[in-house]
Amino acid sequence: MTVRTRSWSRPRSIADAERGRVFPVVNAVLLSIVVLVTVYPFATIVARSFSGEGEIRSGQVSVIPRGFNLTTYKLVMSDATFWVNYRNTVVYTVTATVVAMVLTTCYAYVLSKKNLKGRGALIGIAVFTMFFTGGLIPNYVLVTSLGLKNSVWAIALPNAINVFNLLVMKAFFESLPGDLEEAAAVDGLSTYGILLRIVLPLSKAVIATMVLFYSVTFWNSWFSAFLYMDRVDLFPVTVYLRNLIAGAATATSVGSSKDSLAQTAANIQAVTMVLTVLPIMLVYPFIQRYFVSGVMLGAVKG
Repeated sequence: MTVRTRSWSRPRSIADAERGRVFPVVNAVLLSIVVLVTVYPFATIVARSFSGEGEIRSGQVSVIPRGFNLTTYKLVMSDATFWVNYRNTVVYTVTATVVAMVLTTCYAYVLSKKNLKGRGALIGIAVFTMFFTGGLIPNYVLVTSLGLKNSVWAIALPNAINVFNLLVMKAFFESLPGDLEEAAAVDGLSTYGILLRIVLPLSKAVIATMVLFYSVTFWNSWFSAFLYMDRVDLFPVTVYLRNLIAGAATATSVGSSKDSLAQTAANIQAVTMVLTVLPIMLVYPFIQRYFVSGVMLGAVKG
């Protein structure tokens, strides 16, 4: 007697099928809305930077330039001081990012060692600075007394370690297999040799992410330079453009009749944003592929 066994397979319900078809559509719609909300303001700024003064004042500019002109761009880019300040921004950003990456990487690598004596105190000191600071005046007195004014170190050193970036790198280093370091130590590598030859080559994703975070922060920073720099030839481009905005607004408020100043006052803010964000937009695509993996791998895991 042959016993036939019927194989039971759970049929997919109609509700599950409908949800499977609806989710991609809803997901695409929501992501499209997020993209539009993100891109639209910047597209408007770019359009305003190329639009005429009258069209901007009358509210005709949305995402398409009206009354196309390059007056403000020519006014800004024909100034030799602009290029000096732009060079300063590049120097400050590169120097400060290198200093920040060296200090953050070394500190995070140390904190990732669970057998380190005093590890809890070192983590506590870092976290404490996330919530409490010395204040503006003590920082200014400290930087001045150390002789750092009018130098790149006034920008690089006070902001060298971002605690959030530090904790992300620490979590990433903790996720690396400990056997690799033990094997390297058996082969005779020192602590620095392990860090340089084993750990860092495996950490390209999180390093690229931290470089992006730090470089964007230092590139957009203007208050530190405004506070610690006394000479115009030492200003970064963000301070230059900030002063240009203030000057254009002042000229307009007192009723200046010069067309160039009126034109500048109408779209100088848009030109400022475009010139400031352009280098970051050019660099970002080259390190975008490391960004998501770096953040996820370095995320704090429960």
